[in-house]
Amino acid sequence: MTKITVKGLEIGVGAPKIIVPIVGKTEQELVDEVQFLKNIDFDVLEWRVDHFKHVDDIEKVKQAAQCINDIIGHKPILFTFRTANEGGVYPASTEFYLNLNKQMIISKLIDFVDVEVFIGDKFVKEIVALAHQNSVLVIASNHDFDKTPSKSDIIQRLCKMQDLGADIPKIAVMPRSIDDVLTLLSATAEMKEKHTKKPLITMSMAGKGAISRVAGETFGSDLTFGAAKNASAPGQLDVKELRHILNVLHKSFT
Repeated sequence: MTKITVKGLEIGVGAPKIIVPIVGKTEQELVDEVQFLKNIDFDVLEWRVDHFKHVDDIEKVKQAAQCINDIIGHKPILFTFRTANEGGVYPASTEFYLNLNKQMIISKLIDFVDVEVFIGDKFVKEIVALAHQNSVLVIASNHDFDKTPSKSDIIQRLCKMQDLGADIPKIAVMPRSIDDVLTLLSATAEMKEKHTKKPLITMSMAGKGAISRVAGETFGSDLTFGAAKNASAPGQLDVKELRHILNVLHKSFT
């Protein structure tokens, strides 16, 4: 397993690391969320910038990013514009999506950038190349809010992300049955055992899939998402409870 170290955080070893999203619509709301997080035990901050009402003004986005850094810049920062097709709240063209992510990569105000793998291979490769030129890591992602694909399809999607140069492949799927949750967990384990040495993020969403958010150390998902003030996806557990569960489970591995 090849671990990734960002701002002293080792990803790919030990218990899954916790990502907490912020979803403020204004700069002040973002500041309030980040101030609140100063007293929360988590590992990575995700800014879901598609919720930001000034997302179409790159200078205001950079200004907000600088505010976030000023408060909690010792933590790794993940920049995520989630498209409407994959659960986001702001309809945007591919051109807008690419320009926003590229500008933020160049700004060096972020440590990770999320890129949706199905925007197109050419575009993903552009983002990956630019990110790596600027010492920004790439989480390639795919979200299916309707269903859980087959095990082979999940593995194929994760392998595609890896082949396109992503540092961390990520997939989130919606379970319609307990068997769907088992499919996601089995795909994760096989991906980790047979197809990659990179860190992974996988999850089964909503209540049925909650077990996938805490069982990463067993099955191979190296990061998980917890909610502090606001959740950004169905099924996110409270970050304090999540940390406790992860620590309890980690003791069985040591």
